[in-house]
Amino acid sequence: MKVVVIPRLRSAICVAIAAVLCAAAPLRAQSASPAAPAASPLFREVTDEAGRTVRVPQPVRRIVSLAPSLTETVYALGLQDRLVGDTDYCDYPPDAKTKTKVGGAIDPSLEQIAALHPDLVLVTKGLNRLETVHSLDTLGIPSYATDPHTVDGIVSSSKNLADVLGAPEAGVVVAANMRRHLADLQERLGSLPPKRVLFAVWTEPLISIGKETFIADALRHAGAVSIVDSSQDWPQVSLEEVARLQPDFLVFAASHSETIPHDVEALAGLPAWKTLDAVRNRKYAVISDAVNRPAPRIVNAIEDLARQLHPEAFVEKPEGGKDKVEKGIPPPPRQSVLRPSFDITVPLSDGTTREGCACAL
Repeated sequence: MKVVVIPRLRSAICVAIAAVLCAAAPLRAQSASPAAPAASPLFREVTDEAGRTVRVPQPVRRIVSLAPSLTETVYALGLQDRLVGDTDYCDYPPDAKTKTKVGGAIDPSLEQIAALHPDLVLVTKGLNRLETVHSLDTLGIPSYATDPHTVDGIVSSSKNLADVLGAPEAGVVVAANMRRHLADLQERLGSLPPKRVLFAVWTEPLISIGKETFIADALRHAGAVSIVDSSQDWPQVSLEEVARLQPDFLVFAASHSETIPHDVEALAGLPAWKTLDAVRNRKYAVISDAVNRPAPRIVNAIEDLARQLHPEAFVEKPEGGKDKVEKGIPPPPRQSVLRPSFDITVPLSDGTTREGCACAL
């Protein structure tokens, strides 16, 4: 039997077959071609050191720092080109002074911060106010808080911040360098008995440090221990109590911004201070104000203090037999005790507070 296909029917069948083939072609092409790469995320959720969940824009290109320690850390990580603003008291390294200023750490200008269009604002829990963080949230500006309480915490905090800012490799390098220097100090100081010291935050009124502060931990790394055994972070101390305890050394942190009326030599002329053996014997250690800032540079201040308190640990014995002091950070010259530069707010007994940055944060 001969099958005859009606021309109209044959045309319809061809159209149907073509349609099927055209529909199948894209499917074959789709299965053969690789999947398109996923778009980079616009935000990354991280938990800061205050326990807050923060949505950090990706990448972080514009940073405002509200603490000198955080400004120093940004520079240590090599990210200073991203720093578009900092506080009036961010003075190290010197280039930090050239950045756009947004006011103080306690009372920054929110208008100035917003005008800089930051991707992220860096704050530290021990200095900046919670009200500032809430105001930034209201403006839709994310902030990341640090809160280290020990030297090891400063190392970890610097590394964590590098990761948040998208530079984890820099954080690894900075942290490793800090740990290497601290390990070398520990090896040198070994079993040497620690020196008993009074760390003077201010002399009028006399304010020192509590045993749980990062500065107290820095003293321990330098082969020292504070005579002030207080659970308060910044206790006010009486000279009578200091005279009873008789520290081996008085330790001062010096800045290069502005002086206070008394220098370390002048203390010997003050009747109340003359009761201290350390004053009569000129047992002073004056170190960089880097010890007041929880940033990578604190390791330099720790080494400086260790050299002044334990010079014998830094003596090398050459083949000739004579001892010589190993070259390194030279002890500072006698100088004025300068108003310290802190990343803290110190409460005073009269109910007022003294902001570290009021003295050059």
